[in-house]
Amino acid sequence: MKILLVGSGGREHALALGLSADKACTELHAAPGNPGIATIATLHPIAVTDNDALAALAQSLAVDLVVIGPEVPLVNGAADVIRALGIPVFGPSKAAAQLEGSKDFAKGVMRDAGVPTAQSFTCTTESEIINALDTFGAPYVVKDDGLAAGKGVVVTNDRDVAIKHALSCSVVVIEEYLDGPEISLFGISDGRNILAMEPAQDFKRAYDNDEGPNTGGMGAYSPLPWAPADIVETTYETILAPMIAEMAARGTPFVGLLYAGLALTKNGVRVIEFNARFGDPETQVLIPRLATPLATLLFNAATDNLDDTVLNWRDESAVTVVVASEGYPESPKMGAEISLPSTSEASIYHAGTSTSDGRLLSSGGRVLTVTGLGANLTIARNIAYAALSKIFLDKSFFRSDIALAASKGK
Repeated sequence: MKILLVGSGGREHALALGLSADKACTELHAAPGNPGIATIATLHPIAVTDNDALAALAQSLAVDLVVIGPEVPLVNGAADVIRALGIPVFGPSKAAAQLEGSKDFAKGVMRDAGVPTAQSFTCTTESEIINALDTFGAPYVVKDDGLAAGKGVVVTNDRDVAIKHALSCSVVVIEEYLDGPEISLFGISDGRNILAMEPAQDFKRAYDNDEGPNTGGMGAYSPLPWAPADIVETTYETILAPMIAEMAARGTPFVGLLYAGLALTKNGVRVIEFNARFGDPETQVLIPRLATPLATLLFNAATDNLDDTVLNWRDESAVTVVVASEGYPESPKMGAEISLPSTSEASIYHAGTSTSDGRLLSSGGRVLTVTGLGANLTIARNIAYAALSKIFLDKSFFRSDIALAASKGK
């Protein structure tokens, strides 16, 4: 099977390794890819925003499957253009990707599907914003309706901060605060069926103890020993399956990865948000734990053939930690040289890296993701942090508390 992977981040590096490990994958290409992906795939310098060029590449390579990693090409309709050529695509259509592209759209689908979520108002004027904030009170939850690279959500007790962020959005969703631990639970869908994956938990704040600004994610771990034993079954029955059924009923079936961000509240599981693709950094702990061959799995999803598929998981735990550039997330410094260990028990995924004159350089806010895999969370943490201690990137930083509480049974 020839596969084209679209994207260039840590999520795509993890997917590339998973795809290439499946014996069914005979040839792997990536557009545009990154220096880490280049070690296992042929790279093609095409922007993820160029739908026509991506489609032309897929056709010229005669690939059997296209896997689209990032949200931007999905929301821009890349999957539609490629599917029009008769090529299977793992990734939702432009219409279905609105589950991530518009929080207001997602709220409407959840309402019609009977999926539990926070009460909310969609606002376009200052008076609507003030009324919504007054209705729910603090903590204020303010979400840019559109894509914002993981930085469009502000949760704050400061009313002025909430108003400022709301006014910076052309359309904003303001909702009640959902108390309780947050987890991510993904589902792989062929448009009719959806297979629930194991849950993971990521860490959004930049610094230890959940302090600092919101980010795209600073680390993650899986499994969750503290989570309810029936969390996968409950999420499938009350959230994933109803959403897939509603999207199909609307004539816009969802084919790809449905990411459910969940809050485990005192009143039960509630949806915080949906994404239309593999999450980052959760992918870097879920793919190493997945025993089911990935290329075959995604091909079956892309070709409406998941009826008899079962997901199998390795017993190991996984912990991943993000290495971020100085200044991330507000104004990350780029172009600094990176030194990696020659050998490591951990997997080191490239996210924001590039090469110049044989040197590996930082080219993004989140530069690397380091994943340890072990018999339990403590061993997995130790493996990841041992590798982190051997990586050099001037003035970079990482959180030291990823999965720490869970590894202690908390």
